[in-house]
Amino acid sequence: MNSAGKVGLLSAILLLTACAEQPAASDRWISWICDNKTEVLWRPAGEDAIDLRLGGSDIAHRLRLTPSASGALYSDPMLAFHTKGDEGLVYRVGTEQVVGRGCKPR
Repeated sequence: MNSAGKVGLLSAILLLTACAEQPAASDRWISWICDNKTEVLWRPAGEDAIDLRLGGSDIAHRLRLTPSASGALYSDPMLAFHTKGDEGLVYRVGTEQVVGRGCKPR
């Protein structure tokens, strides 16, 4: 095999490996509604992550489980979703601006 073939094969293996590392997300979104009527849609995305959408947005944020003093805290560089029992809080990470509080399952 020539060097161009080896590079192509290596690229294909790396691409398949990267795709395999992404946990499969459920097709079923869980709907919560917050005190200010903000709709939060989320679904599990592996053991330590969730996908989260706000309102009718098509943009899904992959939030990773991060350490928390209580409850479960999922975040990415933009959003955080903190749940404790059957209630949640969504806020913007950089400014800590609350997007929705008192979020509960519908």
